[in-house]
Amino acid sequence: MQMNGLRRNDDEALVAAGIKKMPSVAIVILNWNGRNFLQQFLPSVMASVYENKRVIVADNASTDDSIAFVKTHYPSIEIIINSHNEGFAKGYNTALKQVQSDYYVLLNSDVEVTPGWITPVIELMESDTAIAACQPKLLAWSNKNKFEYAGASGGWLDQFGYPFSRGRVFDICEDDNGQYNTAAPCFWASGAALFVKAAIYHEMKGLDEYFFAHQEEIDLCWRMQLAGYKIYVQPASVVYHVGGGTLPKGNSKKTFLNFRNNLIMLTKNLSMANALWKIPFRLGLDAVSAWENLLKGDVGYFIAIAKAHVHFLKWILFDKKQSVFPKKKSGKPSGCYNGLVIWQYFIKKKKTFSEIVDNK
Repeated sequence: MQMNGLRRNDDEALVAAGIKKMPSVAIVILNWNGRNFLQQFLPSVMASVYENKRVIVADNASTDDSIAFVKTHYPSIEIIINSHNEGFAKGYNTALKQVQSDYYVLLNSDVEVTPGWITPVIELMESDTAIAACQPKLLAWSNKNKFEYAGASGGWLDQFGYPFSRGRVFDICEDDNGQYNTAAPCFWASGAALFVKAAIYHEMKGLDEYFFAHQEEIDLCWRMQLAGYKIYVQPASVVYHVGGGTLPKGNSKKTFLNFRNNLIMLTKNLSMANALWKIPFRLGLDAVSAWENLLKGDVGYFIAIAKAHVHFLKWILFDKKQSVFPKKKSGKPSGCYNGLVIWQYFIKKKKTFSEIVDNK
């Protein structure tokens, strides 16, 4: 795009003309054997309306033809190839060390974006230097009138570490009737479409690589808030996520990672006084869930939680130095529900975010 004859990258001329250059945005898609998703959703990403953007595919040593497909059909897309499958956390950390930009967008390969999805988020984040991360509104790709599991309209956390969202509580995803259309602070922003200021990402030392995958973005957002930054959701930006939401039955690795990482996250980020009683209480709640599912015949779920607890204890005893700990400077984070969401959901039968948070 040209403006009154100015060259696109002539920053001095832009300043002289009183035109503020839009911040640079690097959209980084972490890929592992996702050729079908790239083929389906890259067209929407490439059609994004934002002048100062780059699109990068960071490949976690795929064994399919993902990279050949991108090189053939999208030669303008930059490619970073990791030496092996490093998971979500380390995979992104490795890639982003090689990317210079004002903003990063960590975007899942199974996300369809809308043309104007970038600008509302960047404008919001530019309006407040304290906003470190932000997510768009996530709707379900298969039902575009319904919120999507992995973040909906902004992530929250209860006092015992159970994540939920504006628009999604456990397996219940609400219809989007505009009830959560306000931009607002939240506890965590979804890793499916995570906007983050690059300098702050590196200040926080990125995602905790020990997590490998699952809840690493919640941990990052918690550490950011403890360092004095804010997390936001901007529903004026909309994307559609395929995802899956509920953990597939029998996928013990996902169950293991979710339970292990949640306990590690609590231990890292809670104050010592809170951790001393909340961690044992949470271990007890996990045990109840494990035994309940065992009695229903789900042996894999029981084993996965037992393994998660063993590995959590191993982390405490031997592996804590491998994790990134927060810089604790500020008070209570936003988007924290001072209650037990499983009590509200399973016992009091409150199934929506507003029922739980607004009508306690």
